[in-house]
Amino acid sequence: MPAPPARRPAGRFGGLQTPLVLDSSGRKSAIRTRLNLATSPVENHRRFFAAALAVGLPALILVAVLWLKVIRDRAATSERRVEVAKLQADISSLRSQRAQLEKFFADPSTRAVTQQAAFLNAIIDQRSFPWTQFFLDLEHRLPAGVRILTLSPSLSGDQVRVKMRVGALSDKSKLDFLKALEDAREFSGLELVAETRPGKSSDEKDVVQLDLEADYHVVLPASKGAQPGGGQ
Repeated sequence: MPAPPARRPAGRFGGLQTPLVLDSSGRKSAIRTRLNLATSPVENHRRFFAAALAVGLPALILVAVLWLKVIRDRAATSERRVEVAKLQADISSLRSQRAQLEKFFADPSTRAVTQQAAFLNAIIDQRSFPWTQFFLDLEHRLPAGVRILTLSPSLSGDQVRVKMRVGALSDKSKLDFLKALEDAREFSGLELVAETRPGKSSDEKDVVQLDLEADYHVVLPASKGAQPGGGQ
């Protein structure tokens, strides 16, 4: 019966025998190798984390900026809505007040009071207007051979628009009167509306009759300067 093979002495790692080699001196030495006995190899993730940080950090900052902008826009929109709502409420209130005023002035009794007040204001204006001075100024501008036939003044503040019809015995007296009104400081905006010449069969003595309109301005006697009778 053959003898069993001699068992090799166990190496450093269990049943694996460490290989032996001869060095330069002829001695035997074992070859040492590094073995990775882990179930999965060790991986270096530094590059991955660095790349993720380089990409993710700017994205995170951009998201934060956009979020702040959204919050500000919402706040501004809310303020605008409050302002618009307030304006709409004011408009509704003004419309309501306008409707009430229109209803008040549409009432017949209110119309009567308004017309009466306008009539009284017209009387007050007429009484406060210096009619005496007006007729004196007009009389000073009348040359010989011209007379006033009709006179219709209408007040507007301290100014009056005068409509008048005058009769002249000659064309010369007519021209003298028109020139006198044009040169007068109290009268402006002279307008010749119509000119008629009565026929020979008429009882009128006037050769020509004029329909005139002019604005009369009150000029105080002190500002008339050296005009004849201006300071009297």
